[in-house]
Amino acid sequence: MRILVVEDNPRMGDLIAQGLRERGFACDVARRLVEADDALASAAFDLILLDVGLPDGDGLDWLRSRPQRGLPPVIVLTARDGLADRITGLDAGADDYLPKPFAMDELAARVRAILRRPGNRAEAVIELGGLTFDPAAQAASALGQRLDLARRELGLFELLMRRAGEVVRRGQIEEGLYAFDEPVTPNAIEAIVSRLRRKLEEAGAGERLHTIRGVGYLLKED
Repeated sequence: MRILVVEDNPRMGDLIAQGLRERGFACDVARRLVEADDALASAAFDLILLDVGLPDGDGLDWLRSRPQRGLPPVIVLTARDGLADRITGLDAGADDYLPKPFAMDELAARVRAILRRPGNRAEAVIELGGLTFDPAAQAASALGQRLDLARRELGLFELLMRRAGEVVRRGQIEEGLYAFDEPVTPNAIEAIVSRLRRKLEEAGAGERLHTIRGVGYLLKED
């Protein structure tokens, strides 16, 4: 799952992104509201973490002005921690409001809670011929056996399950697994695919994951 952190303090933004990456999320950081708009136009995000006082405007004004854009859920992160501030933030369209400073484990728990809400992409378990992916639990299984997958292996599995029967191009995989500023080594995607394929085979799932040479990868029923 991919999160956009809108935070103008470089140290704070990097700490939030790193903490969430360690907990299994892909994160991008925007320092300004215009950068947030560019990021949202370039990639699909599951959730936004939004600071309020930004160099090019107020985060709540930005949030209020976009009711028809189909924004993902938003958690406001700000030092403004008064009751009136929290009410204003929620009324502006935020799904949650967390005053600074906060514990990273609490932030991650709030993120998971929002993504479990009905109507978010985390709602339905995806099934394909004995393969399952539970977005709410971030769990994968094959033929009833839970798969022990690293973060990017799990992200790839989710992406392929959501696009089952379709060829997923390498560029789409890179976009789904890596933040804008994360380097992707030449053989990184091939290595992740190889590890996922091996774990599927070890679970008895057979040859489900196919390489379409020069194009991308395809997951289909046996």
